[in-house]
Amino acid sequence: MADGRLAVTIDDGMGAVDDPIRHPVAYARTLRGWSQGDFATVLDRVARRHGLRSGADKTAVSRWENWRKTPNLESQLLIAEAFDVPITDVEAYGWPYWLPGRDEPLPLGAAYTVRALHDAQRASMDRRSFMTYSATSLAGLASQWATIEPGRLVSAFGGKRVDPELVDWLEDTSAKLTALPTEQRQHTIRLMDAHLATVTELIEDGRYSEATGRRLHLLAASLATAGGWYRFDHGRHWAAGKLWGAALQSAHAAGDRDHGAGVLSDFAYQANWLGEPKISVEQLGFALSGTGHPTARSLLFLRRARAHAALGDRSACYRDLSQAEDALGVHAADPAPDWCAWMSPADLAVDSGQCLLDLGRTEEAHVRIIEGMALLPQARDKTRGIFLTYQAKGHLRSNDIEQALALTGESLDLATRIGAPRCVTLVRDLAPAFTAYRQVDGVAEFLERLRAS
Repeated sequence: MADGRLAVTIDDGMGAVDDPIRHPVAYARTLRGWSQGDFATVLDRVARRHGLRSGADKTAVSRWENWRKTPNLESQLLIAEAFDVPITDVEAYGWPYWLPGRDEPLPLGAAYTVRALHDAQRASMDRRSFMTYSATSLAGLASQWATIEPGRLVSAFGGKRVDPELVDWLEDTSAKLTALPTEQRQHTIRLMDAHLATVTELIEDGRYSEATGRRLHLLAASLATAGGWYRFDHGRHWAAGKLWGAALQSAHAAGDRDHGAGVLSDFAYQANWLGEPKISVEQLGFALSGTGHPTARSLLFLRRARAHAALGDRSACYRDLSQAEDALGVHAADPAPDWCAWMSPADLAVDSGQCLLDLGRTEEAHVRIIEGMALLPQARDKTRGIFLTYQAKGHLRSNDIEQALALTGESLDLATRIGAPRCVTLVRDLAPAFTAYRQVDGVAEFLERLRAS
């Protein structure tokens, strides 16, 4: 808008959102009702108190909020004073994560489980998309998970008795909802959220046995995990993190180490996606310490290999790829945990190919990705869309522009049909590589389609 105010145009967190609050500066000043011009005036006032000039105007604020420029240390100190943020926070968290609105995960423990579930549900309506838990916070959370034993589940004294048949029904319907493919889940997320709200209410206010309490907490963990992935796929990283934090709390309370390891793996996947592979490696180390099922371990090793590849650590990447392959080949008496039951040779092949692509072994990467694509079940459309972009990236590096264009277009068509914004983001990330090939038939039209979508 002309006065610098942020337009508020959200639907309710369930569908595609025109979400202009994508930077902590914008969020912090909006909390105070300041326009960009107001904020510049406040900074100038703060500077004058110290006999200085801030040099900040609406243009500077806009550049900060669009991630185009980082204010220098002197400006950051003025911003901190304007928002009443202690200097110790500025030093501890770094720009821009010390700004107001920063939040940290709750400690693990029975006293915090319900609060974490309520916080997660509120976060689903929050428009922040820029923020995730800090590396320090995630390390602390994972360390607690690895060392703290769950306490005894206690129900509400004098609460209404929870009917086991109701729990049966919630388990059955929740299992169906969380197992739906992406194309259908885009229409049922409200039902999943409603189920999570119901389960949270039963945990908080109901009277139940320890066995029933464990079932309720496992239900909450499953629903919060699935809800977190939906937000992650839509770029709602803050809400995803809050939901996964609640899932970790609930899984820990239920004593389900496998599910907890899966949640830490989700945090790790998010960190790698957002360009923080070091955080991913650390989280996956904790996760591997807490699960023994070979399928789960295969997935965790594979994800850690991806993070090592992003860091350019060849030996660590190859070691984890080897361990992922060995683990996937182990026959287990028990079924794999639900959160990794989909892990297959197709995933191993394609993600191995992506590792090789990151490490510059393009031809070998092509072979592995094609092999994995041939093995992927038809029902896993979202994964197929992601894998198609991996293939396209490999062809771009080999200067096979026509094949890259065909695969990218196929991925975009699929992502649009099933409602998978994360796949669309991957396609958009490839657009700059196509711009040098506008003379190739179809490239200019494809770039125009991306701009219009």
